[in-house]
Amino acid sequence: MAPPVPEPLSRTIETLYRSESGRVLATLVRLLGDLDLAEESMHEAFAAALESWTLAGIPDKPRPWLISTARFKAIDAMRRRARFDGAQRDLVAHIESRMSETPEENEEIEDDRLRLIFTCCHPALPPEGQVALTLREICGLTTEEIARAFLVTPATLAQRIVRAKAKIRETPIPYEVPAPQELPERLDAVLQVIYLVFNEGYSARAGAEVTRAELTGEAIRLGRLLTDLQPEPEVIGLLALMLLQESRRAARTSPTGELILLENQDRSLWNRAQIAEGVALVEKALNSRRFGAYTLQAAIAAVHAEAESVAATDWRQIVALYNQLVRIQPSPVVHLNRAVAIAMRDGPEAGLAHIDAVLAQGELANYYLAHAARADMYRRLGRTAEARSAYEKALALTQQEPERQFLQERIRQLK
Repeated sequence: MAPPVPEPLSRTIETLYRSESGRVLATLVRLLGDLDLAEESMHEAFAAALESWTLAGIPDKPRPWLISTARFKAIDAMRRRARFDGAQRDLVAHIESRMSETPEENEEIEDDRLRLIFTCCHPALPPEGQVALTLREICGLTTEEIARAFLVTPATLAQRIVRAKAKIRETPIPYEVPAPQELPERLDAVLQVIYLVFNEGYSARAGAEVTRAELTGEAIRLGRLLTDLQPEPEVIGLLALMLLQESRRAARTSPTGELILLENQDRSLWNRAQIAEGVALVEKALNSRRFGAYTLQAAIAAVHAEAESVAATDWRQIVALYNQLVRIQPSPVVHLNRAVAIAMRDGPEAGLAHIDAVLAQGELANYYLAHAARADMYRRLGRTAEARSAYEKALALTQQEPERQFLQERIRQLK
């Protein structure tokens, strides 16, 4: 009978799983050449760690231990299959011949996850499958988290992942870095993946915390790797945008977890090193004159980051940047953000008119931030009953606890 697993070790392995499973899985896919087999052997390796580390202690380098253990688990599984399927024997021999390889050998990109992202974003896969599969397999987001990001049911999202994995297996899609001439067509989906990961960390869609630093940090790390690989203006712009947004993280919540809006944040807590790096990257991307939506969003974030206060913010410049952004990315959320900027420039009456026009289109009917913005305009105009109604609508639509507490407090403050 196996000894009981100490609680501290169980927590340590759980933490390791959250931080390392993406790296372990991606490396195993490269070494094994099969996503399903890599997933299965990775989970077996973490299960083996519970038993082995209880007796021997945690190794100095847990990730190589997990990769090595998972590879042996995979080979054992394939040997069992090879008894009944002769086609498996050559594959087993190939994998055994690579057992001495380390994750750093013969790498065009140092990070295996970036290589796997490009595989998952292969143009043979439908766009929604590309993003869903990458978020699930590389970045460790749950099916429910990804479903919320896409505004679909978990069952629908799970089917997208199953179909994408089947397509990779049946095509087959190689696990490799695209050739230089193939990179542009694969870049948009990769950028979308990285930014969705960042957004889930920057403003978690549900739960007790506003931010998830491990996700924002991971997205920024992947953004840096992609910038090294393909220093295109929009890649640089996305990295700048993430750095500038992340620079405010320490000021976005109180010590007890309450949400703090931009206008009330202690700007001395903003990360000046991230701001300086982000602003420099924005300028580099803008100077190329081949920039797009990510760079324009980064430019808007830079204006906020360099302002001493909300009152000192150059709202005319922000509205001008949004005017450019809506021309190339006319999404309802961009129009909503532009409306809020117009309110800051021209007053709440003008902002309310623009917000109502966006809501009239119907696409943001269940987007709580649209109703919260509308409520804020009513509050600033002294229209208390309408403000309360809009805040209550926003409250009914949000699942994040700090945001719920913030909205409830705003409702209590209305008189």
